[in-house]
Amino acid sequence: MKIRILTTGGTFNKVYFDAKSEFQVGATQVEELLQEANTDIECEISSILRKDSLDLGDEDRALIHRKIEQAPADRIIVIHGTDTMVDTGVHLQGIEGKTIVLTGSMQPARLRKSDAMFNLGCAVAAVQLLDAGVYIAMHGRIFDPASTRKNVKESRFEVTG
Repeated sequence: MKIRILTTGGTFNKVYFDAKSEFQVGATQVEELLQEANTDIECEISSILRKDSLDLGDEDRALIHRKIEQAPADRIIVIHGTDTMVDTGVHLQGIEGKTIVLTGSMQPARLRKSDAMFNLGCAVAAVQLLDAGVYIAMHGRIFDPASTRKNVKESRFEVTG
């Protein structure tokens, strides 16, 4: 089973630039994390955007949607910023015949204390086990984007209603 991983940016891929004293979206760390975890899962990784999710618009979501529909794989992971992950997940609902799992992190993957590795691992397991549909995998839980929100105060996702 081949897994297609699309990266869009977000905190997961942020790097710190000393000269600017700020984080910016950089190259993805997905391949390094998978190697570090000693996986032998067949993955194809593509970077389609390098944006903070707060900067994603309708055109970006349409691009993500198109890339997923065009992908030959039926198992897709989308690395995405957490602030608008739910919006993108809702936008992707309705894509037929594919299992799509969005994940990200609250801390950049390059930091020693980051949830990126754990969330990526959960997404890799989820995309292999779940039926076709759109899901969010964060902090050991699987969510339906239609009934999920990010609790900024608690730095976690939760079911609404």
